[in-house]
Amino acid sequence: MYLKEALKGVSKKMTVMDNETISGKQQHINLIALDEINGYKVRPGFYEINGATPISGGINFTITSTHATSCELLLFNRKEKEPFAVLPFPEHYRIGNCYSMIVFGVDIENLEYAYRMDGPYDQKKGYIFDKTKVLLDPYAKAVAGLREWGVDEINSKDHGYRARVVKDDFDWGDCKQLLTPMEDLIIYEMHIRGFTRDSSSGVDFPGTFDAVRQKIPYLKELGINAVEFMPIFEFDEMHDHRVVDGRNLIDYWGYNTVSYFSPNTAYTSKPERNKEGNELKRVIKLLNENGIEVFLDVVFNHTAEGNEQGPTFSFKGIDNNVYYMLTPEGYYYNFSGCGNTLNCNHPVVRNFIMDCLRHWVITYRIDGFRFDLASILGRNQDGSPMSNPPLLESMAFDPILGKVKLIAEAWDAGGMYQVGTFPSWNRWVEWNGKYRDDLRSFLKGDNGKEQAAANRISGSPDIYHPESRGHLASVNFLTCHDGFTLHDLYTYNQKHNEANGWNNTDGANDNYSWNCGVEGETEDEEINRLRRRLVKNACVTLMLSRGIPMFLAGDEFGNTQFGNNNAYCQDNIISWLDWSLLDKNRELFNFFQYMIWFRKMHRIIRIDTEKCSMNYPFISQHGLHPFWTDYQGNHHYVGIMFAGRNHLGKDELVYLAINAYWEEQTIELPMAPEDHTWYVAIDTYKEESVIQDLIPVHGPIRIMPRTVMVMETYRNREQQ
Repeated sequence: MYLKEALKGVSKKMTVMDNETISGKQQHINLIALDEINGYKVRPGFYEINGATPISGGINFTITSTHATSCELLLFNRKEKEPFAVLPFPEHYRIGNCYSMIVFGVDIENLEYAYRMDGPYDQKKGYIFDKTKVLLDPYAKAVAGLREWGVDEINSKDHGYRARVVKDDFDWGDCKQLLTPMEDLIIYEMHIRGFTRDSSSGVDFPGTFDAVRQKIPYLKELGINAVEFMPIFEFDEMHDHRVVDGRNLIDYWGYNTVSYFSPNTAYTSKPERNKEGNELKRVIKLLNENGIEVFLDVVFNHTAEGNEQGPTFSFKGIDNNVYYMLTPEGYYYNFSGCGNTLNCNHPVVRNFIMDCLRHWVITYRIDGFRFDLASILGRNQDGSPMSNPPLLESMAFDPILGKVKLIAEAWDAGGMYQVGTFPSWNRWVEWNGKYRDDLRSFLKGDNGKEQAAANRISGSPDIYHPESRGHLASVNFLTCHDGFTLHDLYTYNQKHNEANGWNNTDGANDNYSWNCGVEGETEDEEINRLRRRLVKNACVTLMLSRGIPMFLAGDEFGNTQFGNNNAYCQDNIISWLDWSLLDKNRELFNFFQYMIWFRKMHRIIRIDTEKCSMNYPFISQHGLHPFWTDYQGNHHYVGIMFAGRNHLGKDELVYLAINAYWEEQTIELPMAPEDHTWYVAIDTYKEESVIQDLIPVHGPIRIMPRTVMVMETYRNREQQ
């Protein structure tokens, strides 16, 4: 059967095909070679199936370029420097801007492939084609030569990266999307390697996807229901390798993407040649089966190719002026702070990004995405902000992405700050950087922060108007990978990034931290007791805030980065979780666990229910007296009450009291419903902060310095 007839029955219907589908259709099509190039039988391929796809008897290779004048397919034996075959695409194998060819009789298991493209060279217009450059397939499902962490193999930026062909035959069984409601999410941000790399983790394969699998019982015990993986798209950790004071510094975080469709092969416990991704899929499947959604931190704002001084290994050599934002002189706009900026709203790039997201949802069953420097995704091709960015709108309404969570880091390095104004279509939520800054400032005792703190805890209605955005637009966080850990937030006044090799000039200076009187670790038990209390205060506040809570892995047992607030290059104990602290700080872990449980048990904290019998607002702000807020008095006190009815239709009230002052204060609670009494549930001033025996509240309450208390109502015992 000829190509025209084959395409009519198959590729015209399919934008994305899995291998089984292609193989099944292929048997009916009975493809035969039509040509021979350099000793290999070939024929025109499936033009709508990007990347390299195994089919019966061969491999389908498809790549596109708007401005290239010719293209060559390079076939390598594994780890060999020179290709064993160079197959130029015949002119009649090109349709529009798309090159596609099926190559028969190739040994997939030992195969690596890449491309070379020729075309015009005019830097001012953004054309920098170089037919000598080895180019990585943008749709590669696996990248060769990056399997060994910390090893600069032959497929480096100097020689070009090569791809491998992946057979996708993973069986998901009856695994389905969890679809956890937004209001119920509790997000746990982790770095795959750092989570278990230290020997104290006690796992079989430290620093790998499989090690995360071994920690699933721990995650269930903690109570979180979503993990957010820092970048797992293939990146080259040796990209900016340096040696500082005898220590190797590398691209540890992974925010310089090499390949968007490929999982990081160095995160696997063993090689997966031609099965790349299976270990990750097993982890995702098991997490989902245990009620834990999986989000990916994705980086579509820039790539590892950098600026004019950076390497050319993929997009630059395929279509430089399509994939990147360029100045009129042909240089790279740098809204990312990393050398280049992806031209996200160019139709070609937009389609590429959408294909990538669909791939991770379909092939890996990803439940959500956090978009790094997401404001860049809303910039026009000239860099200007757009009021209705087509890429963001496409994500919001795409059918495949219809149930996944879309989370924006709503700013970029070019000065665009969109917290509260990020285009949403009621689909996007945002990392609330103002929550982090305002609550950090208030909780450490800064003056004049009561109103801001009360608003943040209440769901930031001054930023996200409840009528248009609701109470679930805010991802609330006090810590994340970027900045101090929660322990360090109350151990250091200043950042200590000397080990990064930039004379402590890197990393943020506005940390809103407080060392409680001594910089760094101390044996002073009074200071350590205060620090533990402040950590608990932060935990309670986060879990009793309207919005979606997120915290950094290890905060629940006091993990430290020794004051480093920008550990992007530290592949060592600075970044690795020290699991021995779990035993040392078991009481802190238990407290986190309890607060997560407490949030889950009280739906009125998470979402508006029904009005209680007192007709109180669902969320109300209070000062030292009920419904009276004197935010000009610098009382350093905020009271927040959640009111409504529980799942049984019974009255339920929860009152959060935060005294950030350095002296004790006296507060009064609102009146409880008839036949109900207020009881103290949490008091962080006490070493055993969870109050086991219910203490009824009659009259004013004394709240101790720098203390958080939580009260809740119960029906009077004689009426229960």
